[in-house]
Amino acid sequence: MKLLKTLIVTTALVGAATFANAEANPAVIFDLGGKFDKSFNEMSYTGAERFKDETGIAYREFELQSDAQREQALRRFAQAGNNPVIVAGFSNATAMNTVAQDFPNTHFVIIDMVVDQPNVRSVVFAEHEGSYLVGMLAAMADHTGTISFVGGMDIPLIRKFQCGYTQGAKAVNPDITVLANMTGTDGSAWNNPVKGGELTKTQIENGSDVVFAAAGSTGLGVLQAAADAGIYGIGVDANQDYLHPGTMLTSMRKFVDNAVYNAMMDENNGTFTAGIQVMGLAQDGVGYTLDEYNANLITDEMKAAVEEAKAKIISGEIQVHDYMTDNSCPVE
Repeated sequence: MKLLKTLIVTTALVGAATFANAEANPAVIFDLGGKFDKSFNEMSYTGAERFKDETGIAYREFELQSDAQREQALRRFAQAGNNPVIVAGFSNATAMNTVAQDFPNTHFVIIDMVVDQPNVRSVVFAEHEGSYLVGMLAAMADHTGTISFVGGMDIPLIRKFQCGYTQGAKAVNPDITVLANMTGTDGSAWNNPVKGGELTKTQIENGSDVVFAAAGSTGLGVLQAAADAGIYGIGVDANQDYLHPGTMLTSMRKFVDNAVYNAMMDENNGTFTAGIQVMGLAQDGVGYTLDEYNANLITDEMKAAVEEAKAKIISGEIQVHDYMTDNSCPVE
């Protein structure tokens, strides 16, 4: 009952929509860490807002506060007639698998996990490819022979970021040391900037002069600690370069916003399809950022090297190891 009231209140805050001339009646569920985490969740919000701005169609939303709410939120939106119902985060897979079967006429979208149901679109990203490129940049900007990585929850998906980052760095300097720490083993690891900062400070004490954060809101503490120490930080998912101009080397962009926007627009246009969608470098699903905030940090030589590697990854000449395939990282 408490969740239902929260959903009603949240919907009222977003604004009621008139769907007389529209196919879509979308809903978005934000995972633990909060809608405005400046990372993964916020990209979902950005994509939904872009759809609303272009079509005039509002969407319903809910921010998860606990794992127990996952199935409830999906079920409530499906019961209310929302379509599609979109959620980002691998932890929603079990709940979606159950709810999707109970509502076969509702279209669901899950980002970062595969749910094999005929009414579910599963969007997965080649994070290892984008991480390879920022790993190259980290190694080219490094002066100490040591760089580092701070992940959020210790899961194969985050190890996928770490492994790609390490492989890219070692492609530039085979002797480079890549320190790595995970923040925790449960959902709280995504929302612990204090611990993220503490881990980063320890890495800096051990010689790191570039740190890549793939940790949701926890990453904000990582990037703050890097800025405070005057070393380079690398953001993730969103373009986080603006957070600390002058110390943000780049961000590993993951276009979750496009995945959300595309799902809503496809529903509105009557072209929604279920199944697996893979978004990598070839599909402009991942990449690195270059803008006014970091233009002075990335030289023409660095950009040329990364662009060459990007082309070779797309062509298949460079094979970036995917940790998800066998849960190992041969370059560590």
